[in-house]
Amino acid sequence: MKRLWPVLLVALLLGGGALRDGFDRWVDRTELPPLIVDTSAEARDRNGVLLRAYTVADGLWRLLVARDGVDDGYIAMLLAYEDKRFWRHHGIDPWALVRAGGQALWNGRIVSGGSTLTMQVARLLEDGSTGSWAGKLRQMRVALALERRVSKDAILDLYLQLAPFGGNIEGVRAASLSYFGKEPGRLTPAEAALLVALPQSPEARRPDRHPQAAEAARGRVLARMQEAGVLRAGDVAAAAYDPVPRTRRAFPALAAHAADHARSLQPDRGRIDLTLEAGLQAGLEELAELSLHGKSERLSIAILVADHRSGEVLASVGSRRFAQGRGQGFVDMTHALRSPGSTLKPLVYAMGFDQGLIHPETLINDRPVAFGAYAPRNFDGRFRGQIKVSTALRESLNIPVVLLTEEIGPGRLMAALRRSGVAPVIPGGKPGLAVALGGVGITLRDLVQLYAGLANGGQAVRLHMTGGAEPGERIVSRSAAWQVGHILSGLVPPDGAPRNHLAYKTGTSYGHRDAWAVGFDGSHVIGVWIGRPDGTPVPGAFGGDLAAPVLFKAFQRLKPELDPLPPPPPETLIVSTAELPQPLQRFRGRHAVFEPEPDTPKLAFPPNGARLSLDGGGLVLKLRDGVPPFTILANGEPVLTGYHRRQADLGPVGKGFVSLSVIDAKGRSDRVDLQLE
Repeated sequence: MKRLWPVLLVALLLGGGALRDGFDRWVDRTELPPLIVDTSAEARDRNGVLLRAYTVADGLWRLLVARDGVDDGYIAMLLAYEDKRFWRHHGIDPWALVRAGGQALWNGRIVSGGSTLTMQVARLLEDGSTGSWAGKLRQMRVALALERRVSKDAILDLYLQLAPFGGNIEGVRAASLSYFGKEPGRLTPAEAALLVALPQSPEARRPDRHPQAAEAARGRVLARMQEAGVLRAGDVAAAAYDPVPRTRRAFPALAAHAADHARSLQPDRGRIDLTLEAGLQAGLEELAELSLHGKSERLSIAILVADHRSGEVLASVGSRRFAQGRGQGFVDMTHALRSPGSTLKPLVYAMGFDQGLIHPETLINDRPVAFGAYAPRNFDGRFRGQIKVSTALRESLNIPVVLLTEEIGPGRLMAALRRSGVAPVIPGGKPGLAVALGGVGITLRDLVQLYAGLANGGQAVRLHMTGGAEPGERIVSRSAAWQVGHILSGLVPPDGAPRNHLAYKTGTSYGHRDAWAVGFDGSHVIGVWIGRPDGTPVPGAFGGDLAAPVLFKAFQRLKPELDPLPPPPPETLIVSTAELPQPLQRFRGRHAVFEPEPDTPKLAFPPNGARLSLDGGGLVLKLRDGVPPFTILANGEPVLTGYHRRQADLGPVGKGFVSLSVIDAKGRSDRVDLQLE
C-alpha cells in the first residue's frame, strides 16, 4: 500500500467536491517555518564588490543571493534538471509523482523521488528528512502552502540561498566563491553543471574531497542538458575538459580591520557598504607585505588613503597581514595612539603664517636655546644659524619650530588639532612645547585627517568609510595651507621615487618607535606608519628611510600620475626676503626687545666662566659676528682699539679673575668672566 501513495495523492489533487475543499483547508492551516534566512554579514566596497564576509551563527557560509545575481545559464540548467515544470505546478508536480510511483511499483524501490524545487525548499527550511513517507508528506504540505503564500521567484531565491554544497557551504553564491573564487553572476557551463549536481549529494560529491565523484555527477548533468536542448553538443564537449576544482578557496578578507570596525558600529546590519575600493585595497595590502619582506616579523605597517575633497577613505590597511604572530597582525594600527614625530610641524608653520609671525622667506635663527630645563636639539645635533623658514620646514629642524610654538602657544596648537578633527592625547594632560616635536598621542587616521584639511585649503574634512561627508571647521587660512603645501612639494623624493612634486612630510618618534610619512596631491592624501605594535624601539628606523618609499609607491598604485596642487590663492604674498615688511624679514619672537641682535659681537673663546692655565703664555681671544673695528677691554681698561681681525693675542694678563669685553663699531658688546691660573 505504501508504494501506491503517489498515485492516491494524485487522485486526491485531481479530485473535486468536498474532498477537494477539505484538502484546501488542510493546506491553508499549514504552519510554515520562518522564511527569513540568516545570512552572512558582508562588507562591500564602493562598487558593491565583496570585501569581507562573516559566517552565520552556526558556522555556515550562507551569503545573501537572489536570482538576478545568478547566471541565467545556471538557472536554466537547474530547472531543466531538477524541476522542468517549476513555473507551472503549484508545489507538487503530479506527473513527476506518477512517474515516481510507477517506477517504485515496477522496481520495488524508490528510483526517483519526484520532488519539486518547492518541496526541496520545504525540506531545507525545516531541515527535514527525505527517507520517510511522513517526512515526504510534510514536505508536500509545506510546498503547497508555500506556493499559495509566496511567489515563485521568492521560492527560487530560497533554494539559491539554502541549497547545500558540502561542508559548511550553503547557497549558490557561497559555493561559487568557495569553489571558483568568483560571484555566480557569470558561470561557464562546466561550473554551472557542477553547482547543479552538488546539492543532490553534497558530501559525497564535494570536489575538494571527492573530485572523481564530482566530475562524474557534473558529466551526468551536462549530458542531460544536451538531451534537453539547454546546451549544444560543442558546449558539452568543451565543458567536459574543464578541470573540477580540487580545493576550496578562502572567502574574501580584504580590509579586515576596517570591516570589523564598521561592523562593530553597526552590528545589526547584514550589509555594510564602505567607501573603500577593492582593487586599491588589495594592491596596498600586497604593498604592505612586500615593503616589510625580509624585515623583522615584529614590524607592522599601516596605510590609509583618502580623497581630501570628499573625506572618503579609499583604502585602509591596518597591519602587515591579518594574522596571529609576533607582528600582532590583529591590531589595527590605523587607530593606535602613537607619537607623530615631526609630522605636526607643517601645522605650526601654517599657524605662524596666519598670525603674521613669519613668511616662508622670513629668516629664523637655528641656534642653541633653552626654555627652563627644556633645551631642544636638532636631530643631527648641529645648528645652522640664520636660515629661511621654508628651509627650516623642509629640513625638519627642531629649534625653529619650537621657537614658533613658544610664540603661538601649545594650547592654541592643540585647539587647531581639534578643529582639524584630530583627538590628541597629552601625556600628563597639559601640553608643552614638546608637542611640536611629537609629544602627543595621535593615530594614523588622525594624521591623515589633519593633512586632508591642509590639502583642502585649510578647511577640515571629516574622513569617513560609511555615510556621507560632514562639514568641518577651518584650521588655517587658504594662503597658509597653500604655502605649507608648496614648501613640502619641494622636498627631494626618496631614492628611486619619481620626482613628481608630491607634498609630503616624514617623521620619526622619540626612540625610533614610529616611522611616518604622509603626503598629498591635488586630490588624495595618504599616510604610512611603520613600527612595532607593542611600542618597543626599532633601532635605526627613520621615517624618511622606511615610510617615505612606501608612501610614493602607494601613490603609484593609486594612480599613474599625480593631480597638480592648486594655484596660490589671490591673497597669498609671494615675495623675496628683502621685499617683506621689516618685521617679517627676521623672526625674533615676543622677547625680541630684550634680546641682542643676532649679529652682535660675541667672544667665542674663551667661554664665559672658564678657568684657564696660561703657563706664562698670552691670552688668545676669538671673536664672532659684530662689525669691526673692535675695542677690547680687560677689567674695564682698553687693551686693543681699532682692531679689525677676529683673533687677538692679549699677551700676559696676570692671574686671578678677569672680565673681558668687546665693543664693535655699532657700540654693541659682549662680555665673559674668566679665572686665570
